[in-house]
Amino acid sequence: MIPDVSQALSWLEAHPHALKGIGRGIERETLRVKPDGSLALSGHPEPLGAALTHHWITTDFAESLLEFITPVDDSIEHMLTFLRDIHRHVAKNIGDERMWPFSMPCFIEAEQDIELAQYGTSNIGRMKTLYREGLKNRYGALMQVISGIHYNFSLPIEFWQARLDIKDAESGKQEISAGYFKLIRNYYRFGWVIPYLFGASPAICSSFLKGRVTDLPFEYAENGLCYLPYATSLRLSDLGYTNKSQSNLGITYNELETYVAGVKKAIHTPSAEYAALGVKKDGKYQQLNSNVLQIENELYAPIRPKRVTKSGETPSEALTRGGIEYIEVRSLDVNPFSPIGVDASQARFLDLFLIWCALADAPEMNSDEILCTRKNWNRVILEGRKPGQTIGIGCGAEFKPLADVGKALFSDLRRVAEVLDAENGDMAYQNICNELVASFDNLDLTYSARILKMMKQSGNGGLGIELAEKYRQMLVQEPLEILTAEQLSAEHLASWERQRNLEANDQLSFEEFLATRVGG
Repeated sequence: MIPDVSQALSWLEAHPHALKGIGRGIERETLRVKPDGSLALSGHPEPLGAALTHHWITTDFAESLLEFITPVDDSIEHMLTFLRDIHRHVAKNIGDERMWPFSMPCFIEAEQDIELAQYGTSNIGRMKTLYREGLKNRYGALMQVISGIHYNFSLPIEFWQARLDIKDAESGKQEISAGYFKLIRNYYRFGWVIPYLFGASPAICSSFLKGRVTDLPFEYAENGLCYLPYATSLRLSDLGYTNKSQSNLGITYNELETYVAGVKKAIHTPSAEYAALGVKKDGKYQQLNSNVLQIENELYAPIRPKRVTKSGETPSEALTRGGIEYIEVRSLDVNPFSPIGVDASQARFLDLFLIWCALADAPEMNSDEILCTRKNWNRVILEGRKPGQTIGIGCGAEFKPLADVGKALFSDLRRVAEVLDAENGDMAYQNICNELVASFDNLDLTYSARILKMMKQSGNGGLGIELAEKYRQMLVQEPLEILTAEQLSAEHLASWERQRNLEANDQLSFEEFLATRVGG
């Protein structure tokens, strides 16, 4: 049903210090909206600094799509307070606008209302906007303004030294990368538990479906709410932030060399579909190139292996240079019950689950099995709360009750929690296990069930407006706790100075710059 992790858990219990110093970081996306819940049409607010170069506040696809980034942190409480300080600062500096509290977009009248993120006149800034032009032309702008939470996670070097008997990160980079790939394979097999517990997008605004063909059996509430009764995360469905054309790339997560080769191949493989769009039309760029992927960031995946890049380095070049440094979990919906879109319960669960994924055996997976795991994810995404729902075991015909698999997993997670709590001198992780495991017997405790019940009463838009205003009032009244007004002011000024320096120091024309950075 789940791998036998008893030996690995016994090892962990004998090496509790191996988990001291877990690194975490959060990226939170949120749309700026007007008081009536419609999309803000204003540009990125000047008081928030230069989106291209600010360390903590940037934009994602659109001018109206904010993204907040915390530094790497070994304390969940400190990380979340830092994130809350960013929210407090932004709430006070966006005038009468609010931050949308859901993953799925607010009411958007027309796709052309979505302005692409602008990053100034430097070559790198123009390239970032052109990349987004390509995304818009390939997939449509609506899909790109879906918001999520990314959880960046790294195990301390002491864990890998004790587990793999390596000397240090540099000499052991192959072994550490293999360890992270094992984690990723287990995530593909069992990560559906994340949308089951925390999926918070069971419904969408009907404007999102305008002009889109779907065979999903949507139901409609009297207030116009468009929903699937047992769905957990429509954000992760084919309606949301996915790309079916990438399903045949054959990228696997067994070893660093083949993973990087697969990504590089996709970047240099021509696409007839995207070639039809044209790279240029009437002298105006439509996309960076007409390959399957314009750049590596276009690869949609529920989890990514990562390493901090050096200037001018691509993600895969960084991985080849130093191996995997951390992983990025990308399957978390914005938490509508938190003013900052995520809470400590979720962070602690992800810690437990990702440690379990690193400990459990994970046979290698070919690309067919990776596609097969998607079937389990889809069952949970579209019908996770269906009474008696089952989960496929492996790629065979064996199915087990989802609740049984979930509770078996939590039996293991509890042992990890006991180790972490013993080190921390509290019961925080075990309390999360007690709280969340109940969701397998009581479907109404899941985030998706709770938010759908509220949406049925107020509608998607009405509830979003209500929560956005509630969180705005809360955040503007709270004092900063970690960041100071002086630090925020200094970063604001420094970000604009960094952008001006980039613009002043460009040596190449934009076309020459693109030729050095992008496959043809």
